Amino acid sequence: MPGRRRCRRWVENLPQANHFIPNVPYSGVVTLLLEEFEAFRLVDFLGMTQHEAAARMGISQKALWNDLKNARYKIADAIINGKAIKIEGGNYILRGQ
Repeated sequence: MPGRRRCRRWVENLPQANHFIPNVPYSGVVTLLLEEFEAFRLVDFLGMTQHEAAARMGISQKALWNDLKNARYKIADAIINGKAIKIEGGNYILRGQ
């Protein structure tokens, strides 16, 4: 039986670059969903609280925390193990500028 369906998250804009490749032969690719990237950007780059970021993305704090935890793990895995990062996919709505 499939799990609960993920609700859509508001994403402000798409990243300028959607691939990051190490300067050595890499051993795999990590796929970072756009909503995970957005959670990471809001909290770790812009310095928002998880409460503020969750409100901006239109989701609960728990959902934001899960996306943020997944993003941090995937980024750490890529850096530590020399993997490429690909940013794509997910369930999101692009917020009009």
